[in-house]
Order: sequence, then C-alpha cells, then structure tokens
Amino acid sequence: MNKSISNETVNSLSVLQKNEITEYQIYTRLARRITNQGNKEVLLSIASDELTHYKFWKEYTGRDVKPNWFKVYFYYCLALILGLTFSIKLMERGEVEAQDIYQDISREIPAAGKIVDDEDRHEEELIALLEEERLQYVGSIVLGLNDALVELTGTLAGLSFALKNTRLIALAGMITGIAASFSMAASEYLSTKSESSHSHALKSSLYTGGAYILTVFFLILPYLLISNYLFSLSLTIVAAIMIIFIFNFYISVAKDLDFKKRFLEMTSISLGVALLSFVIGIVVRVTLGVDI
Repeated sequence: MNKSISNETVNSLSVLQKNEITEYQIYTRLARRITNQGNKEVLLSIASDELTHYKFWKEYTGRDVKPNWFKVYFYYCLALILGLTFSIKLMERGEVEAQDIYQDISREIPAAGKIVDDEDRHEEELIALLEEERLQYVGSIVLGLNDALVELTGTLAGLSFALKNTRLIALAGMITGIAASFSMAASEYLSTKSESSHSHALKSSLYTGGAYILTVFFLILPYLLISNYLFSLSLTIVAAIMIIFIFNFYISVAKDLDFKKRFLEMTSISLGVALLSFVIGIVVRVTLGVDI
C-alpha cells in the first residue's frame, strides 16, 4: 500500500475499486448478449477501461476487492427486461457519487483526474452508440398509453357513478377499451404509412395498440376484483398514476428527458379528464333518472 496517502483515502479508493470491478463485470456480461458487433466492441472497450481503473487503485490500496454481485445481476436482468439503454443509463447515473470521490482524492492523487475524464467519455460513448428498437417507437407507445389513460380513466369515472355496478362498468370499459385500441392501432398504421420517411407502419401500430390494451387491462382490473365501485375507481386512479410514474421514469432515464415535468403533465391531464367525466356521469344519471 502507498504510505503517502491517508487511511481515509485508502478506504475511499477501496469503494472505487469495488465500483470499477462491479461495472467491469456488468459491461462484460451485457456485451456478450449484444448481436451488434459495433456496440459489443464499445462495451468491451469500456469494460477494459473499468478493469484498468480497478488495477490502478489496487496499486494504492494493496487490496483485492470482490464485485458487488447483486448489482451485477440486477443490472444484467434489468437490461433483459427493460432494455440495454435504460439499464446502462440508470447505472451511469449512479456514478455521480463516485465522480465526487474522485474529485476529493485528486488532491492526494492527481491521476484521479484522468479517471474522471475516462468516466465522462464512457457516458458520452454510451449515449452515442445505444440504439434500441423499443426506443425508436417511443412516440407510438406514448400515443397508445396516453390515449388509454385519458380516455379510459375518464370513461370509468363517468360509468362508475352512472352505473354503480362494477361488473357492468368493467364490461362497458372493456368493450370501449378494446374497440378504441383497435381504432388507435389502425389510425397509427395509416398515419405512419403516409410518412415517406417511415417504413415501419405495422410495428408502430402494434406498439400503439399493445400499449393501449395493456393500460386498459390494469385500469379495469380493480372493477373485476372488487364489488365496491367507489373503491374500484380509487384503485383505478392509483393504477393510472403508477403507470404514468413508471413509464415517465423509464423514458426520462432512457431518453434523458425531464421526469417531473412530463409526469405532472400526464397526471394532470388524466385526472382532470377523470374528474370531468365523473361529474358528467352524475349529471347524466340525475337528468335521465337512471337507477341501476
């Protein structure tokens, strides 16, 4: 161990060692599952840099440090489920703390500055190289997801007070939702096909319709499981907010967008339409004298 640095710095370097060897394992495993040769080579190059950093810090600490295997398998599985782009960018966000440590120890070890530069270059390379099909169709997914949230949340809110029967509400909502998903998919297909610059009209329509159907399922589910229509409506609102939260978090990480602004915007629109529809349901029920 290098005696010219403090014990506190040695302990900090051990933390950095663990981060580096952990990320080396993550990048290496992710590279194995990539079919695109260019992307594979870049990830392997970054993994090699991480290993070099690990060995560099070892010269100061004199310690062998094992990777955080939970983190390795977590990000690997996350990439399998949610895509390579999301997994890696989420991991890169976690390197902010490590870069702060680099800045602190650079007073004792000037070479730490080069490590920081390498980490910055890693992130830029990743942003430049990663392209996934699912992210190319984000617009189609947003269209299906947002339309389903706004339309069906409002429909269920209106039906809840108009019908007061969860089975009837679920039935009406399901018919409306499925029909609307087909309509949205068809509209997306025709709209996309008319664009000369886009040759993936079918895939766009499938992403739109799929996002719509999946959203319909989660919004209607409370009405199929619970007999109290007001409680079911409350759970549907919660489900809508959770869907908006999860989707916008995913997009904000994968596409480097403002999470808070997008989340508040989609939530306000969906809940605003739901409230308006609920009021309309009350007015229709009282005006027509419907009693079910």
